[in-house]
Amino acid sequence: MKLDIYQVDAFAEGVFSGNPASVIPLYEWPSDDLMLNLAKENNQSETAFYVPKGEYFELRWFTPEFEIDLCGHATMAAAHVIYEHGGYEDPAVVFVTKSGRLFVDREGKGSYTMDFPAWDAKEIQVTERVSNSIGVRPLALYAGDRDMMAVVGTEEELRSLKPDFRRIDELDAVCLIVTAPGTDHDFVSRVFCPGAGIPEDPVTGSAHCTLTPYWAERLGRDQLRAFQASERGGLLGCELAGDRVRISGKAVTYMQGTIFL
Repeated sequence: MKLDIYQVDAFAEGVFSGNPASVIPLYEWPSDDLMLNLAKENNQSETAFYVPKGEYFELRWFTPEFEIDLCGHATMAAAHVIYEHGGYEDPAVVFVTKSGRLFVDREGKGSYTMDFPAWDAKEIQVTERVSNSIGVRPLALYAGDRDMMAVVGTEEELRSLKPDFRRIDELDAVCLIVTAPGTDHDFVSRVFCPGAGIPEDPVTGSAHCTLTPYWAERLGRDQLRAFQASERGGLLGCELAGDRVRISGKAVTYMQGTIFL
């Protein structure tokens, strides 16, 4: 059996920036074990698999460790493959996923806006476990259904964090998001997911489902510019639209090839 595979840099101004995702188009679903093994072999933070179903596409995402319920950059990467390599011409792609229907609008060649759910996070007491895991005491701490978010004072403080991935892995969260006001952007963030096989994620679209509502309320406006301050870095446009978040960015194909099974 042969499968096409693409590697796409999402939230990227060009190759070698943003967050790389593998994308594997399918015509029917294989076993979960096979998809997990492919994700392990690809060794990207996420591998996206999609199956066309008439007017929509079923979409699933796997980290090197497990299937995850929502992934932003791999959704953008999948839409990019559908448009740039699949000949798709409709103005929007509809994905059916574990997180409901997701919509990706093409804003121009290589530019996309994703419509995702807004995730609530409740403020909780700052704990020593979280403070020890990132080496500073957050100003505030929030917990959502999947991720935890710590707020620190400045971008400089955020960029200088020395995370202890073993301690982060012991937290009751898939990812630990750390965020601060930005110097050149409305807010900045870093995201750590060692339990998912991703010590630090380069650019995390799904984290902005939590970040956008928080910063929209804090800054008093719904349209925001964000930067994820990882080594690769990535720019995101964010808009709070009721119970949805619109996340914008660019994507570029780095590689395409064939898998032999």
